Amino acid sequence: PREYPDWPLPFWDGAHRVDHTSIRNIALAGAAGAGKTLLADALLLDAGVIRSKGSVERGTTVSDFDPQERSVGHSLEPAVLTFEHGGSRIHLLDTPGYADFLPRTLAVLEAVDAVAVVVSAVTGPDAVTQRLMKFARDRGLARLLIVNKIDSLEADCAGVLEQLREQFGAECLPINLPAEDGAAVRDCFFAPRTTAVDFSAVAAAHTAIVDQVVELDEALMTVYLEQGESLSPEQLHAPFEQALREGHLVPVCFVSADSGAGVGALLEIIERLMPNPAEGNPPPFLLGALESARRVEVRPDPARHVVAHVFRVMIDPYVGKLATLRVHQGTIRPGGQLFVGDARKPFKVTHLYRLMGKDTAEIPEAIPGDICALSKVEELQRDAVLHDSHEEDHYHLAPVVLPPSMLGLAIEPDRRGDEQRLADALHKLTAEDPGVRIEQHAAVNETVLYGTGELHLRILLERMSQRHGVEVRTHPPSIPYRETITRAAEGHSRHKKQTGGAGQFGEVFLRIEALERGAGFEFVDAVTGGAIPGQFIPAVEKGVRQVLAEGALAGFPLQDIRVTVYDGKHHPVDSKEVAFVSAGRKAFLDALGKANPIVLEPIVHLEVTAPASAIGDITGDLATRRARVNGNEELPGHLASVSALVPLAEVSEYQPRLKSLTGGLGSYVMALSHYDAVPPRRQRELIEAYRPRADAD
Repeated sequence: PREYPDWPLPFWDGAHRVDHTSIRNIALAGAAGAGKTLLADALLLDAGVIRSKGSVERGTTVSDFDPQERSVGHSLEPAVLTFEHGGSRIHLLDTPGYADFLPRTLAVLEAVDAVAVVVSAVTGPDAVTQRLMKFARDRGLARLLIVNKIDSLEADCAGVLEQLREQFGAECLPINLPAEDGAAVRDCFFAPRTTAVDFSAVAAAHTAIVDQVVELDEALMTVYLEQGESLSPEQLHAPFEQALREGHLVPVCFVSADSGAGVGALLEIIERLMPNPAEGNPPPFLLGALESARRVEVRPDPARHVVAHVFRVMIDPYVGKLATLRVHQGTIRPGGQLFVGDARKPFKVTHLYRLMGKDTAEIPEAIPGDICALSKVEELQRDAVLHDSHEEDHYHLAPVVLPPSMLGLAIEPDRRGDEQRLADALHKLTAEDPGVRIEQHAAVNETVLYGTGELHLRILLERMSQRHGVEVRTHPPSIPYRETITRAAEGHSRHKKQTGGAGQFGEVFLRIEALERGAGFEFVDAVTGGAIPGQFIPAVEKGVRQVLAEGALAGFPLQDIRVTVYDGKHHPVDSKEVAFVSAGRKAFLDALGKANPIVLEPIVHLEVTAPASAIGDITGDLATRRARVNGNEELPGHLASVSALVPLAEVSEYQPRLKSLTGGLGSYVMALSHYDAVPPRRQRELIEAYRPRADAD
């Protein structure tokens, strides 16, 4: 177990009380292997919060406390580390780096004002780095680039800085520089001194960053240029924060989490230069839904109504639900009452916790900017907004666009009778993980668990077994084929049944015709003269919809069809709903047999992003998958994208293949484009596979 000296620190008495201007919320993000978790421990050690730095390999870091994380040797979940240093309260979020867990990382970035993207001095930026930098820029978050492992024998600090500037712009400027072959760093901003560095020069770096900052303040620029005065960090503070807000400046600093070089300097940068809740861009809170939603002002004022946002939920089988939230406005205290969204009934805050990895400590209040936790409040869900006044009932944060979960596994309980336990486990996984998607495919009677990659799915299955005690069998999910018709036809059926008492009678004439792809289903009542009384038309439609769900050729749902009922007959005594359900069903089947039905397959729009050097291999591979490549596009940072239309059946398990083609540096998104006819050979195979099932039924 780790030893924390007097944590939580005694800052709650009046003399040491922190206000929101002293709070820093920052996330460590970056590719797996960049050293984020060890860097978090190094920061805690430098701040005097822990007595020794942990080891990722031994599973003794503060952030990676989950048994699964210790097993794989990488962060799988975001961890909140709260500590105080130099008069600042720092909420540090350590996030997973594997691309498979990018949704978990992006979802928690809503809670911070700044993102520190960690890059290895050995390998440089990769696709994950690019996605994180773009997300932070688009979300209006301040960005800091941290080049770690500067003391490695393979480190190329100058080369990596050049790559960062090439990929993310000339606004990426060093705020310190490595020296003594990575054994130390030299300050280039606060109090620069002429001294030897491993590349470039302190004076040049200082001039570049000051020039970049004063561009945003004309008065300060006049003093700087015309009077030749040197500017203090205090004079530069306001335009520096503006530059961070506007993306006009992305500071780059150098560290070694392993040796500790530059860690103290990084801590000073976080405390003195990263924005407090009042200096960052305001959170994008909205009032209303969809197009009618409008921005509303939420200010870090502790005296106003409470507005807080739940950005993470964990469900422990022993402890229960723990919801982590960021307070944006007002003050939360135990004993107070809060509403969840537009709920009419509030819940009482019984305990409020500060977080340090797996450990919690009760606190007397949370002010704007604070990140804290509430436990055992079942109403709390990820993305919920908490407030203490009905004036904020319909507030919500602008939604975060997360990478889609495209890799699926059909799952079923290994033991009979575990269906409910499986449903409960899936509900908990979905509540915790924004990258999990569950679909029920009624047409094929499958429950499909979707994740972002093979590792993600493996971790989810292990979690179901180890944490929730549910063992499952898995297989690839069935492709959601559909059926349609290719020509118009008419159908007729008379249902007549006499059982000695009251009989059953109903007769239906209908016609069917094909609609455009994606048009769905239309039912038209064209009966005149009361041939079929109005109360029986819904029964006819019910019979038709039964066939729609079951299909007529290979057992797949029908779509893109208009059914028009135009005539029929009824009996004043024997006509009943059940008779017209049967007649409608059989008349539809009669028409389908004459309409040349075909099987449709889903065609997806696939967009692959990968190193430019791999695009040729990717395009060739797509050609073998019946893809229609629409084009290529060059992207910054030696990347390129390929867009194509391809049958889903050919790419339902594409992720492992793309990983092989790109060395793990490729990513893709896909979305349903349309349905199109399957090749004749595949249609015959699907029909043959369906016939034994149909005969058995």
